Amino acid sequence: MTKEGLNGITMEMTEGVKNEGFQADEEEAVEGHGGLRETSSSSVVLSPNGEESAYTQIKPYAGMPKEVLLMYSNQARYRLPREILFWLLIASTLALVALTIAVIAVSPRCLSWWQSSAVYQIYPRSFKDSDSDGVGDLKGIIEKLDHFQYLNIKAIWISPFYKSPMKDFGYDVEDFEDIDPLFGTMKDFDNLLAAMHDKGLKLIMDYIPNHTSDKHKWFQLSRNRTQGYEDYYIWTNCTESAPPNNWVSIFGNSSWTYDEVRKQCYLHQFLKDQPDLNFRNPRVKEKMTEIVRFWLDKGVDGFRMDAVKHILEARHLRNEPQVDPNQPPETVDSEFELYHDYTTSQLGLHDILRDWRVEMDKYSREPGRYRFMVTESYDYEEIDKTMMYYGTNNVKESDFPFNFYLIDLPDYLSGEGVYHLVNLWMTNMPRGKWPNWVVGNHDKPRISSSVGHEYTRVINMLLLTLPGTPTTYYGEEIGMENVNISVDEIQDPFGKFNPNATRDPQRSPMQWTAGEYAGFSENKTWLPIHPNYTTVNVQDQKNDDESVLVQYQTLSLLREAELPLHRGWMCFVHRDADVFAFVREMDGFPHAFLVVLNFGSDAETDLTGVSPLPEDLTVRMGTRGRKGEPIHKSKIETRRGEGLILQYSTQQRLHPHHASSCYVSEKACYLSALNILYKC
Repeated sequence: MTKEGLNGITMEMTEGVKNEGFQADEEEAVEGHGGLRETSSSSVVLSPNGEESAYTQIKPYAGMPKEVLLMYSNQARYRLPREILFWLLIASTLALVALTIAVIAVSPRCLSWWQSSAVYQIYPRSFKDSDSDGVGDLKGIIEKLDHFQYLNIKAIWISPFYKSPMKDFGYDVEDFEDIDPLFGTMKDFDNLLAAMHDKGLKLIMDYIPNHTSDKHKWFQLSRNRTQGYEDYYIWTNCTESAPPNNWVSIFGNSSWTYDEVRKQCYLHQFLKDQPDLNFRNPRVKEKMTEIVRFWLDKGVDGFRMDAVKHILEARHLRNEPQVDPNQPPETVDSEFELYHDYTTSQLGLHDILRDWRVEMDKYSREPGRYRFMVTESYDYEEIDKTMMYYGTNNVKESDFPFNFYLIDLPDYLSGEGVYHLVNLWMTNMPRGKWPNWVVGNHDKPRISSSVGHEYTRVINMLLLTLPGTPTTYYGEEIGMENVNISVDEIQDPFGKFNPNATRDPQRSPMQWTAGEYAGFSENKTWLPIHPNYTTVNVQDQKNDDESVLVQYQTLSLLREAELPLHRGWMCFVHRDADVFAFVREMDGFPHAFLVVLNFGSDAETDLTGVSPLPEDLTVRMGTRGRKGEPIHKSKIETRRGEGLILQYSTQQRLHPHHASSCYVSEKACYLSALNILYKC
């Protein structure tokens, strides 16, 4: 068929192929005005005989209309794979959720930073002097932060640096929210804290709740009976010559001092320059809690709560019983001559500490920012009082109270003696709580002097292989000893009262180098430096692979790397006059450790009777070398002051059959196939 166009060109129309699937737009389907649509956009065009059009002859293609897509998507070969993939996805999701829940349910709690690291105590006066005034300061600590990374220590406790008249070297606080100029400024503190956190270190501050300085503004307001401050401290009627009772100060003589301004006596369980706060006054408790918040807001990681047992006193102010009833009362002038029934561990004390724990927990919600709390209380033979600071299973208190019983090592220097001191804590500690170990601090003689330098290495090995957190007093890592202090050189106020009890010898400046002033200062030192600083110092010991310092570092790294030492069981296996030995093991772990420590004379130890131990063991580390040396369990030879860590492999474990001599705090088992820990 042909048709002539308007321009005279002839076009030929030939018969085309009919596209039965073609569907016109709605506008094209309407003819004229009000015409009817020939088909809807969703209809399927049928052939004249009423059957489906040629869609059935078309294979799926890109851009196909919905009708074609729906037609093929319903076919079994397309529908079944789709449904299989869908249900596989659902099943996989459910399996992952179940696995996650199972892993969470069976995984033991991760150890916190205060459990995974030793704690290092800095006495700031004696650590590092940055401005050559002879006294250590905050900037000096910043200069030496790399020392802690070398030691693999992540928790640093710094003794007080608050603004203070320094009658008790910082424990007499004039302003809890300021830094004493002797140590620097608040900016210096902020820089120190930031530098520590940048290096992954945690800062524990000393918090002194029992008392303030008599220069504190609260005391000045209280002695003048300013409204609201009248009973911030413990005041009572008395005369200058007649104290209200027989209570005695820690530093000796009466706990009461007559104040000429107020015409009353105030209580001070320490120096007369350190009046006791009245914690039965709710406003005092709130003010002291605000101080806790102040430092937590700054970002400190924890507090060592000082002298907590003295926080409350009995209201009745009765005389305390004498240890010797026949002693003339007027001659009682020291704390050890009285039973402190009314001045320590009073009802309500633990409520105060728990309230502070609640405040600290509020700041612990941020991941990785747990706020640590340790209490200081010398309870001597009344260890049950010390254990109360752990709190209960339902009410949390301190993470642990300081364990000072190893400070008595000089009186128990033998295998049996060390066992007694370790077992004393472990048998009295509440089940599941975390132990800790201290052999020295700023109040007690250095352990290297009190027991002899030949035991320094074995004591460090004891601290870093026992379960729990060890605390190292500055200088113990290099074996520093007490320095001799003449009467004229005494700085300690307690020493001025009793020169034989001065604490200055254990507070001498840190020995960094063999240079002038031991690298502590460039000018002078506030206390004499020990004469052995030319050989006992950090710099020289770093270069000696067999030094006390290098062995301390090796022990610290080993403690962190080996799960049995970190959080495994401890089982006592032997003790005698010379040797104390225990095993550190973990269920499922491929190897365990036998720790053999000599606190007496040269000895040969036979552990044949300890059946779970294999016949042959290997020295993993020794204080006198011997690494890799094979040892037979029937003949373990140690010399005076020597320590050995022996590694062995066995499927047998001691703790299932020796429950009375085995302890664990954070129980966990090891699954070697997946290299994970799980609850067991």
